[in-house]
Amino acid sequence: MNAQPVNPRGQTIAGLLADLRSQFEASQVAQPETDARILVCDLMGISLTDLILDGDRVVDEGGAKRILAAAHRRCLGEPVHRILGHRWFYGIDLHLSPATLEPRPDTETLVEAALPLAREVVGKKAICKILDLGTGSGAIALAILAEIQAAVAVVSDISGDALDAARKNARLNGLQDRFSTCRSNWFEAIDGRFDLIVSNPPYIRSADIAALSREVKEHDPLLALDGGPDGLDAYRAIAEGASRHLAEGGMVLLETGFDQHEDVIKIFRDAAFSCLSQLKDIGGNDRVLVFGKAG
Repeated sequence: MNAQPVNPRGQTIAGLLADLRSQFEASQVAQPETDARILVCDLMGISLTDLILDGDRVVDEGGAKRILAAAHRRCLGEPVHRILGHRWFYGIDLHLSPATLEPRPDTETLVEAALPLAREVVGKKAICKILDLGTGSGAIALAILAEIQAAVAVVSDISGDALDAARKNARLNGLQDRFSTCRSNWFEAIDGRFDLIVSNPPYIRSADIAALSREVKEHDPLLALDGGPDGLDAYRAIAEGASRHLAEGGMVLLETGFDQHEDVIKIFRDAAFSCLSQLKDIGGNDRVLVFGKAG
């Protein structure tokens, strides 16, 4: 099932796509058709329209070998975007690093929540200062900066390798002039106050890590997944320190696990915050909470 496939010399795009789909189905890849299309389009540098309209085109031998090698890695459980080394997130292209989570569409919900709030701040102050805690690839902060020219961001992470990846992504997207990094365990090394504090912290319960898909547990860093025994350690740390780093009227925006809203709201209520809004992701699951200081 996972044997290295042979090179189909002279095979067409459509034929190669069908072969990949069959291999992925046999290897029980969750989305065989989608992953096959992503690999073929990216590695050949073609669009989905080209894939459909130009399916009879013969793939050169070098291209076929690259695609087949990538397909073999996918059959062994490596996520398709990890294989390609990059992923699009809210309109920006991000380099993927072993030190960071792979940005996922669910997290775009957090960006959607932040954008109108950031624009409102800009309207009042002419600039919006953002702190992204546990930034990983820098995805959240960079997506906001790409949309709002008057925003600036400080991003923090406990991992130096993650911050290297975030800086690389800022440069790749031309956003480095409004983007700075700080190595910090949550707020420990953070100075200043911010209009928006955003975070997609680790929130998986420690005991649940072993049950995650191999794509996640074997390729996303444990540091970015494990939220402690109840999955809430990071939220407690953020709630405890956020008040000291929020500007007047500032807000905290957090991604959560699908079943954690009630618990996280309680943690922040106990720290004198009010929940201003709750948002669901594209799958209809609870995903984002927005908090402001109570009173």
